Amino acid sequence: MKSKQLKLAFATIAATIFFTSCSNDKDSNTVTPEAKKEIALSTSTTLGSYLSDKDGKSLYFFATDAKGQASCTGGCEAVWPPFYVDNLTAEKLSTGLTLSDFASITTTSGKKQLTYKGWPLYYYAPNINGTNTAEAAGQTTGDGVGGVWFIAKADYSIMVVRSQLLGHDGKNYKSDYTVGDGLTTYFTDAKGLTLYTFKNDNFKKNNFTKADFSNNAVWPIYETDKIVVPSILDKSKFSVITVFGKSQLAYNGWPLYYFGQDASVRGSNKGISFPSPAVWPVPVKDSPLAI
Repeated sequence: MKSKQLKLAFATIAATIFFTSCSNDKDSNTVTPEAKKEIALSTSTTLGSYLSDKDGKSLYFFATDAKGQASCTGGCEAVWPPFYVDNLTAEKLSTGLTLSDFASITTTSGKKQLTYKGWPLYYYAPNINGTNTAEAAGQTTGDGVGGVWFIAKADYSIMVVRSQLLGHDGKNYKSDYTVGDGLTTYFTDAKGLTLYTFKNDNFKKNNFTKADFSNNAVWPIYETDKIVVPSILDKSKFSVITVFGKSQLAYNGWPLYYFGQDASVRGSNKGISFPSPAVWPVPVKDSPLAI
């Protein structure tokens, strides 16, 4: 009897050791989910990849932030709260985002705000029944609001700004290139650098740039083969042309350029009056088709 009891006890101990060992092996192979990134890349079936916070809430750009300073002030801040992450590091960013593209500014109300490629970042919290309610994770209803608010993307090749035109001659110009004050909505590159068209170009034909690019520093071509644009623009109106072996972006057939004397300064648009007004106009949504 004792012998049977001893055998049963040993069997029980052996089984316990076996299952405990298996359980420990299983625990050691469990993969811990990666910690949430402070700034992530989310995906929409209509908008593609865009920036969001760690909870999946969408981030936005504002077209009037042409110079890189937050122009959403006062009551605007309640609807479009600034986004900020303290002590941002590369480890807090999703794959595909680069730390050097981010910086921080201080708003006129004294709040800290992150920028991405020079664009201040915002949330959207529309007023619903008298209360500003933040968008839920995954919502992108702020995109396109007023034609000036756009989902923040990492890969735009065109952005839209609304700003005063200030020519090379020091004068303010309206959208019709007469002297005066008034905001114009026009295209820039992803970092807010002003783009131009040349009135003497033809449909998808660059008539300015020389074959050896000896004059390219004066009006550098916008060299890219990417077409990623805000949702309010018709992507089909953009095209890529070849200029002496290089790719240049065009809109409605108009090749796009920078102005060398803007000196890569965000918000500068001196070229609109050089050598005289409207010879090199900024591209706008309603630019006529080139001929």
